[in-house]
Amino acid sequence: MAKKSKKQQSGGTPATVALTAAGVEYTVHSYDHDPNHPSYGEEAAEAMGVSPERVFKTLVADVDGTLTVAVVPVAGQLDLKALATAVGGKRAAMADPALAERTTGYVRGGISPLGQRKKLPTVLDASASAHPTICVSAGRRGLEVELSPESLSKLTQAVLAPIGRA
Repeated sequence: MAKKSKKQQSGGTPATVALTAAGVEYTVHSYDHDPNHPSYGEEAAEAMGVSPERVFKTLVADVDGTLTVAVVPVAGQLDLKALATAVGGKRAAMADPALAERTTGYVRGGISPLGQRKKLPTVLDASASAHPTICVSAGRRGLEVELSPESLSKLTQAVLAPIGRA
């Protein structure tokens, strides 16, 4: 993976700008987004030729009144009860999409766990640690960043927990 220079980041997304500022090694993958594809995450995996177990989607949930970011493989689903438990909460539900967009500064299908407008508690599915690198949204539909799960956890101050299910 190559570290991107500041010059390469002109016009970058808040996610890639945050990665560059932190000095984290990452690779950007772009592809032509098909607005008719039924799943943003599966589309990304197919377009990049990467296993869906290594491509993670960013979801925003409401845990006891606190917006919380969940990062899970596109090959599965978010276990809301496990997410609540991971952050010491009792109940979780998916956040209103418009609220998630306003709070993160990203559009649905392009929400990145990195460079969000407001820093939210983040939980990364434990399966991420089984891979040397994973892919997450770079903050725009059709743009992904590949980085180590350790780097993602450190930058987002994520809790690592089993929050995904097949």
